[in-house]
Amino acid sequence: MKLGYARVSTNEQNLALQIDALRAAGAERIYEDKGISGSMVLKPAYSDMLRDARPGDEVLVWRLDRLGRSLPALIGELEMLAHLQVGFRSLTEQIETITPGGRLFFHMVGAFAQFERDVIRDRTNAGLRAARDSGSKLGRPATITDERWAEAKALMAPPTNKGAAAIAKLLGVTRQAVYKRLDKDKAVLNGNQCAG
Repeated sequence: MKLGYARVSTNEQNLALQIDALRAAGAERIYEDKGISGSMVLKPAYSDMLRDARPGDEVLVWRLDRLGRSLPALIGELEMLAHLQVGFRSLTEQIETITPGGRLFFHMVGAFAQFERDVIRDRTNAGLRAARDSGSKLGRPATITDERWAEAKALMAPPTNKGAAAIAKLLGVTRQAVYKRLDKDKAVLNGNQCAG
């Protein structure tokens, strides 16, 4: 069975063009998502279509971007359809996974996408290594500066003995940030004691 899927991102947009093209291509049932962005994880009509799809069925879309907004998302959807043993065809781009040539094309696209992810990962790791080697501090900047922490520790000591909640309010941070800094100080103190 040929199952058509049509989607528009806003309620003001019209599905008529997509539906006409899907019917002309032989879609026997058409599932419509209206007001659903392509980047949304939950697409109700699309989910219904996947539940109804049976091995040997074919999913038709008017354009590739109706199924996924990015190449990785699109490949993920096509892998899911392949797992369900359901074919895929995009009418505008004339891309499909029904013929051996169509399947080969998508395997090649998937390989290029994986290659791109690997190159990005390698470049990121090389940049992090270079930053570490040059002595750069990585990660988010400290929530509480050393100067502010020295003031806060003075307020926590006698005679004021202010608690974590009061210090957090004074510094404009969460109590968790104060506790995290206290734990860091304890770890440093314990490390110094072990070394001595």
